[in-house]
Amino acid sequence: MKKIVLVIAFVVVTISATFAQNFAYVNSEYILKHIPEYTAAQKQLDDLSQKWQQEVDQQYAEIEKMYKAYQNDQVLLNEDMRRRREDEIVKKEKEVKDYQKQKFGFEGELFKQRQQLVQPIQQRVSKAIQDVAQSQGFDLVLDRGQEVTFLYANPKLDKSNDVIIKLGLKPNSALAN
Repeated sequence: MKKIVLVIAFVVVTISATFAQNFAYVNSEYILKHIPEYTAAQKQLDDLSQKWQQEVDQQYAEIEKMYKAYQNDQVLLNEDMRRRREDEIVKKEKEVKDYQKQKFGFEGELFKQRQQLVQPIQQRVSKAIQDVAQSQGFDLVLDRGQEVTFLYANPKLDKSNDVIIKLGLKPNSALAN
């Protein structure tokens, strides 16, 4: 009988401890909007991306001109000349696709620039989140950013402003949380 009471007491304590965990959440997008270096890095990446996209668009416009010229001249060209012009167009398309991949592809220049500029900022934010969680005794901190959908979250559990303060910045009520 004593063993049963001890087992039941142990189960109750274990279940109570499980449900007694402290949870909080942050909105990483909201936090990042408060960091001037992040905003500057995003602008730099956007400008770079836009510049490269304009170059790609310009090269595709050149290919389109080459193709239209080829279509207009096609009846006047012999077989060898047609093949050379077709090969030129195909070669140019391949060059543009390779350029696109080099700039925008996985592990392309844009990806590397993003890692170089944004990753240190994200690491600072992650460290600040960990510090806030440890200092306030949270067992779990979720991110309310783009990827996680909260059906309901008590605003008292939002520690985004605490993280912003931990980063040495001032929360701005004008930025939507």
